Amino acid sequence: MYAISAHGRVNTKARAVPSVVRSLDIHSGARVPFSVEFNPPRDADGEARLWRAVREFERMHPAFVSMTYGAGGSTKDRTVRITGQLAQQTTLVPVAHLTAVGHSVAELRALVGSYADRGIRNLLVLRGDPPGDPLGEWHSHPEGVEHAEELVRIVRDLGDFHVGVASFPQGHHRSPDLATDTEHLAAKLRAGAEYSITQMFFDVEHYLRLRDRVLRHDPVEGAKPIIPELMPITSLRTVRRAVELSGRELPAAVLRRLHRAAGDGPQENRAAVRSAGIEIATEMAQRLIAEGAPCLHFITLNFAKATTEVLTNLGYRVTAAPLSA
Repeated sequence: MYAISAHGRVNTKARAVPSVVRSLDIHSGARVPFSVEFNPPRDADGEARLWRAVREFERMHPAFVSMTYGAGGSTKDRTVRITGQLAQQTTLVPVAHLTAVGHSVAELRALVGSYADRGIRNLLVLRGDPPGDPLGEWHSHPEGVEHAEELVRIVRDLGDFHVGVASFPQGHHRSPDLATDTEHLAAKLRAGAEYSITQMFFDVEHYLRLRDRVLRHDPVEGAKPIIPELMPITSLRTVRRAVELSGRELPAAVLRRLHRAAGDGPQENRAAVRSAGIEIATEMAQRLIAEGAPCLHFITLNFAKATTEVLTNLGYRVTAAPLSA
C-alpha cells in the first residue's frame, strides 16, 4: 500500500521514469515524437487485443502512452491495474488519466496513491464528463472539486508527480467563449501542469489558433508543449459519434471527403472511408509537423494498424507490419 508522509505526500519511489516533457526531449531527433492513447478494455478479449497493440507500439518507441479512465470511475480497477502493468512490464512511459467526476478529494488522493504504488508518476488530470451523457449538466461530487485546476494542485501537493491537462482547440463546449477557455487552460498550467493534450480535432487551423491564444494570454505558460491529438478515421459512423460526444462537429470539407468515400449504398464503404481517413490524418500530421508541433498523439482504440499506416506515410521507422486490425 502506498505511504503518505507526515506532510501528506505520497511516496513515489520507483524505477526511474522520465516525465512526459523529458521524454519528448529524449525522443526529439530526426522526427517529431509520437505518442498513443489506449482505452481500458471491458473484457478478456479486449484486454488481449490491447496487449497486442501495446507490444506493437512498444517496438516503435513512442514518447509515452496514455490510458483513459472510465466515466465516473466505471473501469477504475482495471484501469489502475493495466496502467500499472504498462509501468512494470514494458519499456513504455505510461500516463494515467485522472478525472474528478464522481470522486471525493479523499478518493482522488487514494487513487493517486494507487498509481504511485505501481510506479506511475505521469498523470493527465481532467475534470471529466458526466457519466451516461457526456454533454449533460456537470455536477461536482459534494466532497470533490469543481475545476481541473484544483485537481492539478492536489496531485502536485501529493508528491513528485508530473501533470498534464486537456486543452480544446475550439474551446470547451461548456466555456462561454474562447477568452474564458484560454484563461482556464492558463490557470491549469500555472497550477503546475507541464503540458496539455488537445481534444481531437480535424482542422489544423484550430490547433494553431489555440497555440497563438495561449501564448498571447500568458507567454510563460503558453510556451509549455501543447500536444495535438489525432484520430485516424476508419469508420464514418464511429468518428461522427466521437465528435458528437465532444460537443463539436466534423468540418464540412472533411465530411464531404468521407461522404464521397462512403458512397450512396445502404452500408458505408468501410474500406474507402478508412483509406480517406488515413489520408486525412497523414495530411494533418504533415501540417502539424511543419508548424512545429511538439508531438503527435494518436487515438488508437486499442488497434495499431491505422496509426502505423499514418506513421509509415510520414516516413517513421516501423520495424514490421502490425498484427492487429
